[in-house]
Amino acid sequence: MHVFAMILAVLFFIAGLAGSFLPVIPGAILIWVGMLVYGILTKFATLGTAFFIGQALAAALVYSVDYLAGAYGAKRFGGSQYAFYGSIIGTVVGLIFLGPAGIIFGPFAGAIIGELLNQKPLDEAFRISVGTMLGLLSGTIIKLVIQIIMIIWFFWAIYY
Repeated sequence: MHVFAMILAVLFFIAGLAGSFLPVIPGAILIWVGMLVYGILTKFATLGTAFFIGQALAAALVYSVDYLAGAYGAKRFGGSQYAFYGSIIGTVVGLIFLGPAGIIFGPFAGAIIGELLNQKPLDEAFRISVGTMLGLLSGTIIKLVIQIIMIIWFFWAIYY
């Protein structure tokens, strides 16, 4: 049962890490669920309550960073919520129509469109879009690091 539980957990981890780049996948939640599935299947032999509470707090941190980094990038360059939400919508639409390239072009175009809808001039909307992209990129990197730490913590808790 241990091997089956580990395989399921690792599959959840892989899907969760993909969620760092794809906004429609709840990455940190999937990683946490993978750990929970492992715990249930192994009757919580190696993972305790404190571990799961700590992991839940780490997952909450991932979502806080995700929101705050994009919002900070937009605000730092003079943007509004239009740029932030436009970039999120642009990511989803970009993925649908452009595949993986949509991860880069979608948020950029979405932020520009959002600020144009907010009646900003094109040059200002472009500058804000760059700032929003920098915020989202830094947020993605931080999310990925936190999620990798979550996974390392999981393996450390099991084997040490």
